[in-house]
Amino acid sequence: MAKAVSGNRNIKLTIAYDGTAYHGFQRQSNAITVQQILEDKLARIFQSPITVNGSARTDTGVHAYGQVVNFLTAGTIPAERIAVASRGLLPRDIVILAAEDVELDFHARISATGKLYVYRIHRSALADPFLRNYAWHITSPLDVAAMQEAAQVIIGTHDFSAFRGANITQVVSPVRTIFKAEMSQDRDRLEFRVWGNGFLYHMVRNLVGTLVDIGRGRRSSSDMGILLAGKDRSKAGMTAPAQGLYLQEVFYNSTHPGMC
Repeated sequence: MAKAVSGNRNIKLTIAYDGTAYHGFQRQSNAITVQQILEDKLARIFQSPITVNGSARTDTGVHAYGQVVNFLTAGTIPAERIAVASRGLLPRDIVILAAEDVELDFHARISATGKLYVYRIHRSALADPFLRNYAWHITSPLDVAAMQEAAQVIIGTHDFSAFRGANITQVVSPVRTIFKAEMSQDRDRLEFRVWGNGFLYHMVRNLVGTLVDIGRGRRSSSDMGILLAGKDRSKAGMTAPAQGLYLQEVFYNSTHPGMC
């Protein structure tokens, strides 16, 4: 395991990755993760151990367009050279998009004011082999209008116990604030986009599982409010497959698009 390193620089990276080949973002002792690969390659660039703080612990198979990390270092390589230096070291499914020096008190997770997640559904009678790792394939018709109506119910500050991951022993408040949520459709592709100040483990995937039940007509759109109030995970829908989920963007300003 990488050891924390102090330094007079705090560097913020924005990275994108295809999560198909990885057991999530967070470093593990018995599996390959995005954090492990990133730290190992950054250590080669900076010639010293690197430990990164991630803005979100994406699960196995989950992707990111805009994961943010930060790390302390005494290294002198200019920030604008880090992405270029990483190209020959990182695998092709992990890319550093941007790098910048930030204040020493910046923390990728703690300093975040909001996140945007996107979940993609491929609604088609036939599967698309090129989307198998990037969307949830559903063959049955979906009532997108009902799903959109239900999505509006989660906006605001709520106890999301009904949509948190099962068998979680860590004591974490289930209260989160959702700024905006919307369903959209472009031919056979549906997207659920949700902005919030934070998300519980499996929260977005559990919300999507319930929205799909509503789209299939197995539940009414009015059931979303009942589920929220009931706070019972066993009453809500299934956990949607990981491959449809993307961490789109992390925000560090007091206002951002989801709050407009």
